[in-house]
Amino acid sequence: MAFDQSTRNRLQKLVSDCRKLLSEEFSIQLQQTYGIDPHSGAVAGLDRLTHLSDRDRQTAQLLRDTLAHYLAIDEDDNDHCIAAIGRIIREQAFTVLNRLAALLMMEARGLLAAAVVSQGQQSQAFELYKMVSGSSLGETGEAYRTFLFSLFDEFAIDLPALFDRYAAQGRLFPREPALLEVLDALNHHEIQPLWAEDETIGWIYQYFNSKEERKAMRDASQAPRNSRELAVRNQFFTPRYVVEFLVDNTLGRMWFNATGGQTALRERCQYLLVKPDEQPQASPRLRDPRALKLLDPACGSMHFGLYAFDLFLQIYQEAWDWEQAHGPGSLDVSTQPNAGLLPLCQTYADRDAYRRDVPRLIVEHNIYGVDIDPRAAQIASLALWLRAQRAWHDTGVKAQQRPDVGRGHVVPAVAPPAERELREQFSANLDQRDAVLFEKTLQLLKGLPELGVLLQVERDLPSLIRQVYVGAGTGLFAAEEQESWEQAESRLRTALAEFAQEAKCTYQGQLFAQDALEGLRLIDLCREVFDVVVMNPPFGALAFNTKDQLSKAYPRSKNDLLAIMVERALELLRVGGRIGAVTARTCFFLPSFLKWREEIVLGIARPEVMADLGINVMDDAIVEAAAYVLEKQR
Repeated sequence: MAFDQSTRNRLQKLVSDCRKLLSEEFSIQLQQTYGIDPHSGAVAGLDRLTHLSDRDRQTAQLLRDTLAHYLAIDEDDNDHCIAAIGRIIREQAFTVLNRLAALLMMEARGLLAAAVVSQGQQSQAFELYKMVSGSSLGETGEAYRTFLFSLFDEFAIDLPALFDRYAAQGRLFPREPALLEVLDALNHHEIQPLWAEDETIGWIYQYFNSKEERKAMRDASQAPRNSRELAVRNQFFTPRYVVEFLVDNTLGRMWFNATGGQTALRERCQYLLVKPDEQPQASPRLRDPRALKLLDPACGSMHFGLYAFDLFLQIYQEAWDWEQAHGPGSLDVSTQPNAGLLPLCQTYADRDAYRRDVPRLIVEHNIYGVDIDPRAAQIASLALWLRAQRAWHDTGVKAQQRPDVGRGHVVPAVAPPAERELREQFSANLDQRDAVLFEKTLQLLKGLPELGVLLQVERDLPSLIRQVYVGAGTGLFAAEEQESWEQAESRLRTALAEFAQEAKCTYQGQLFAQDALEGLRLIDLCREVFDVVVMNPPFGALAFNTKDQLSKAYPRSKNDLLAIMVERALELLRVGGRIGAVTARTCFFLPSFLKWREEIVLGIARPEVMADLGINVMDDAIVEAAAYVLEKQR
């Protein structure tokens, strides 16, 4: 089904209506039930909320812990308190909408045995659930809520970013009248066919923030004033043909060259630019597909990754055939020497076992994503998981035969925890040098919500490790002084997990540990070397609070965010890797980009492909766009 303008308009109205419904519902809940006023910022003491049940009292405490955690990052005054409460409402609204949309998409793909959302309280699955539970769950509305919660808990095993009911973004749930109204909107006959489309979740992500909201931000300030404005102002869904053009000419081209053109991708990739008589020299050894890495550093709903998934399926199939023809060890794993990758024929009993595992391998080995918008962690993880499930469905792999899919590599760029007391409490239980490393690492991650992968943490880590672990006076490195970041990080991860699970740890302490762990995940990602980077990056003026830092870090690209993103993408690539980007076209002829063109585009890289796309390419973006591919030369 094509997402033409009328379809997108209908979906946009749906998302806008659902956001309004859920935001109003949660505003009322916060004020009337939990003693938190979204308008004044006033927060009542828990001792005054005598009407609460034990469950609601716990939720009230967790909401206060979440608010305190958010305010620790910002100034704790009334205006910031109102903004933080608004953030809580917004997060609860998009989480509920994303969860219900996810269940509908699962229904459309046969991943749920019954229509649990599309038929709501009339579904056969819920009727059976009520029959088994009897009257113990209360009235129908309360029982249906518990029924949905049981589904959330089951899917939280694979998709914690979206379905974890104990996460800060998922604490609230609409009461029965509001829930039924949202379900009616989601199940409208004009919307129902869209749940079978992979792109639907991306358009939901796109339309959660309205055109009016973006316009108001731009009218208020020429440059983004914070991380949320940066994310919202640059959130434009990339059309499918642009996605295919860029992935075909990066990942597709890489595999085409490696195989000497002897690949099914030659026909599969309709936008791969190949000369009629082109026959590249085949590589003596094909790369093991488990060692290939693709990054989208502004991943949003993971549109690039979803299409790349299709190509990786073919790449894995051809890699198996290559190894069968050339013998064990014929696939090159040299770029991942520490991964312990055995030959495919020694890892899997037969081709069927291998093919059954390929969707999991793609999620866990090949596709990486980062975004400064926390919604992306939910949407992108869901999109890849659903794509893996569809791959199994298409090949007839039954649900019970499908391997568990790990967390993958979608990382939100969240602020490092700022609670001084909690930092001291955590560090007190660490080895002295580990405590220093932890504190310096958090300082290193300052500005992460605005910068994302632009924060060059991998550059600063070696000197940081030396500062912390190198002994003084001997001039020699003792064994413990040669300790790698991986070992130190492993200890920090273990300590953070234990800290979050301690009986005395508050919910705010758990949020502290979670944010610190996400920071470590981003460091790990930035230390990877990628074969392909594809992106629709933010563009325009630099945010006020990061302008000086970015200008110093990227002096050749500092006049526009898109130029900085391209330079950073090239830094993250291995030599011979390719970047595919869709950006404003003006960077290729405006005098202000001259240094960037000479020293980055033509200095570090070599342009391979360009398409001048013109205006109205990305929904609601008034910009003339170009899509292009650069190969890293040095």
